[in-house]
Amino acid sequence: MTEDLLVDKTGAVLTVTFNRPGQRNAMTWEMYQRLQQACEQADTDSDVRVMVLRGAGGEAFVAGTDIAQFTEFDGDQGIEYERRIGEILNRLAAVHVPVVAAIEGYCIGGGLGIAAVADVRISNTSAKFGVPIARTLGNCLSMSTLSVLTQLLGRSRTIDLLLTARLMPADEAVRCGFVTASTDELDEELDKLTSRLVAHAPLTMWAAKEGMRRLHAGSVHDDDDIVRRVYGSEDFAGAVQAFLKKEKATWVGR
Repeated sequence: MTEDLLVDKTGAVLTVTFNRPGQRNAMTWEMYQRLQQACEQADTDSDVRVMVLRGAGGEAFVAGTDIAQFTEFDGDQGIEYERRIGEILNRLAAVHVPVVAAIEGYCIGGGLGIAAVADVRISNTSAKFGVPIARTLGNCLSMSTLSVLTQLLGRSRTIDLLLTARLMPADEAVRCGFVTASTDELDEELDKLTSRLVAHAPLTMWAAKEGMRRLHAGSVHDDDDIVRRVYGSEDFAGAVQAFLKKEKATWVGR
């Protein structure tokens, strides 16, 4: 039986593939759990420098949570579901290495939430983004997810997508900054991006990610531990010496 979520490490890149193409990679509870486990792997394997998220089949990144998971839901179960999804998205946002979402086709509902907490999003030109629940399930988003989408898309576009239930095309996603590149050569673009990230200083990238995460959470001044770790690292000391000697720095991530 084919696994619904695949985790593969090639060199310094850990790739997570949502693997239910027949269901447009709609997420099951088990897939959410395995995504969280992949985050732990990315943080505990010192060889991993980049984490990539993508969908199998070419038609979808993730088309939300599998609707079959919602049978016989009530209000309390809805609260627990949104709380649990929030925990998983927060865990993904806190992964130490850069997280890249490579998006083909539909990126909607829960898929949009997953993509939103990645650090960089690239897509093919046929990608579509949205949360069409006003015309499909009639459920809602938690305020934590609304906060993330508003931060990235802006208030006006976020409420427009939610109220009209329209799907935003790739070119609009690029214009508003949600996607950094949209191309029909997605694999080539992904290879170039991951190669660039793998070559960069791990702790500098971690500090940028962690600082941004704390800013979003409202912890504006709580960064002494970040600064201390980076400036006290072997990477920083070695890079200073390499710069003075006009040599290329070597990054060890500590």
